[in-house]
Amino acid sequence: MKRIIEHPVLGRLEEAREVHIRVDGETIPAREGEMIAAALLANGKSVFRYTNKRHEARGIYCGIGRCTDCVMIVNGVPNVRTCVTPVEEGMVIETQQGIGHWGQEGEDGTD
Repeated sequence: MKRIIEHPVLGRLEEAREVHIRVDGETIPAREGEMIAAALLANGKSVFRYTNKRHEARGIYCGIGRCTDCVMIVNGVPNVRTCVTPVEEGMVIETQQGIGHWGQEGEDGTD
């Protein structure tokens, strides 16, 4: 998938500085300030997490931060909604397995 450069309603995509983020160990380019989900899609990545029970792949769904399908681990923090979180240079992003874990194992009662 590539970025939409010209949109009939939003107009032309403005220029932005290129930054780099690390996704599951791979460094990819992104546009400064764009949402993480947009950067991932532009780089051909459409799976952001796997469900807890059935281990089904999930990606972007609502695109406005209301659901949890796009959550990933960002800079060590689980359950970050990537559709509303802007890219920053050097971010480390990981595909999330299940519900994510906060704090020490067992602390949240999930282990």
